[in-house]
Amino acid sequence: MYRLGQKFGLYALLAILAFAAVFAFLPGGSGASAQTGATLQGVKLALYPARDPDAVWTFGARSVVSDPLKGETHLTGLSGGERRLTVRDAGGQPTGRTTLDARLDAPDLTIDAQDDLTTRQARITLVQQCAVLALKGTPDQPVRIEQGSGFSAPVAEMTSPLLNGHVERLRMTFGFVIEDADDRRSTFTSDLDSTARCVGGRLVPGT
Repeated sequence: MYRLGQKFGLYALLAILAFAAVFAFLPGGSGASAQTGATLQGVKLALYPARDPDAVWTFGARSVVSDPLKGETHLTGLSGGERRLTVRDAGGQPTGRTTLDARLDAPDLTIDAQDDLTTRQARITLVQQCAVLALKGTPDQPVRIEQGSGFSAPVAEMTSPLLNGHVERLRMTFGFVIEDADDRRSTFTSDLDSTARCVGGRLVPGT
């Protein structure tokens, strides 16, 4: 599920979206021509994916368009995309704190009914691994981020302290584990002599 925040207040936004959802099912007009949903501007959005309960995504967006019939929300003018994870103690209980896990930069974003994210291109920074991935999609195969799993893209350019590469048909977890790739069209280089380490999201020289 997701929450929207704007200067008019949460209740006003919920009322607008509720009205749009009810209006969508009123009779009158053909299904092909009827317009549904609501458009909001200057929005801050938080996404709490049901399939990834320890994660929360936050975004700023110039415009948000909700379509209740398709079960989709489309964001444009995206800024400040972040994925944060709940910090738990040794007993597995939430501490009330979160840690930054990933940053997401994209020109636009669509959130579907399963809370998964799609876009035509994106830049994902995996903070704990100091890894940056430039992802490119196609109209038929967009960049896809699946909650509780990871992300996939037809083409990716990857940089990290120990491993760099051009990867095609990439499927990767948020923990920087490559689950699938086209080995014939992918190339990797590594610096096995590097002593640099990723500490707290920053690359520091080794000793």
